[in-house]
Amino acid sequence: MAHRALRIIAAAALAGTVLTACTTEPAPTGTTGGTGKGSSDGKLVLGFAQVGAESGWRTANTKSVRDAAEKAGITLKFSDAQQKQENQIKAIRTFIQQKVDVIAFSPVVESGWDTVLKEAKNAGIPVILTDRAVDSQDTSLYRTFLGSDFVKEGQEAGKWLVKEYEGTSGTVNVVELQGTTGSAPANDRKAGFAEAVKGDPKFKVVASQTGDFTRAKGKEVMQAFLKSHEDIDVLYAHNDDMALGAIQAIEEAGKKPGTDIKVISVDGIKDAFVAMEQKKINVVVECNPLLGNQLMELAKKVAAGEDVPRRVETEEGVFTQDQAAAALPSRQY
Repeated sequence: MAHRALRIIAAAALAGTVLTACTTEPAPTGTTGGTGKGSSDGKLVLGFAQVGAESGWRTANTKSVRDAAEKAGITLKFSDAQQKQENQIKAIRTFIQQKVDVIAFSPVVESGWDTVLKEAKNAGIPVILTDRAVDSQDTSLYRTFLGSDFVKEGQEAGKWLVKEYEGTSGTVNVVELQGTTGSAPANDRKAGFAEAVKGDPKFKVVASQTGDFTRAKGKEVMQAFLKSHEDIDVLYAHNDDMALGAIQAIEEAGKKPGTDIKVISVDGIKDAFVAMEQKKINVVVECNPLLGNQLMELAKKVAAGEDVPRRVETEEGVFTQDQAAAALPSRQY
């Protein structure tokens, strides 16, 4: 269960100013600078192992980290895991060999991290989890988690659905596009949604399958859903890119997204707000990717041996169609 290791720790909220942008790279690379402890220019060195570039959310997250590192005067060694855990583990081991000051990463999946994190701990390098949690009983393997409450995001999606159908008695058939199998957001957004709707038997999840957080896969899986289920009332997508791909499939099937099939999504990228303005998405639960500034502040503190909260959450909201037009100009990603 996602965040199970983190839930035993009191939550602490930390809000900060944030930046945006985008990039991908196939392997660990560094900006100008040294090798952490004992680097020639004296800069703090942060090794960051990113999941990949599977969505608009992720590219915004990557750019935020890059821009914030430059602004903070931190040397960033960046790795794109291309959504493969083995690539992230290899990158973390490279960062350990390079003797960076701090390691941060957004884990592809929740399990299987203890060995490499123990290696970082033995090397005296503090670790920060960003955006996604790990499933480990040993919470000493990382100093803090920075990101969203994915269970809460799923709950917010479910709460909107319950309210939308309040007072109706007919069966509501829901199809679910899950994120990457085994990832924290996929596990938690599924669990939170299920918890929110379980009290009303009219909600039936008739199909649930991974779309791997990508637009292409979201379209592909939705096409399959439409072929096997003629009476779909609601689509719940674990991220906007899958929702946008699914909308293409819905339209190609001769149905109206947002009307014939209500669409619930998570993230809050610009394209989703455009789709809301066009009445194709009904509601978006925000998940803020702009973590760069907060990450740099935490990196400085843990490198200096300062105490930090065990959990740092971002501020997020829920947006409906009537709010989309006003909110769209201010979207930074």
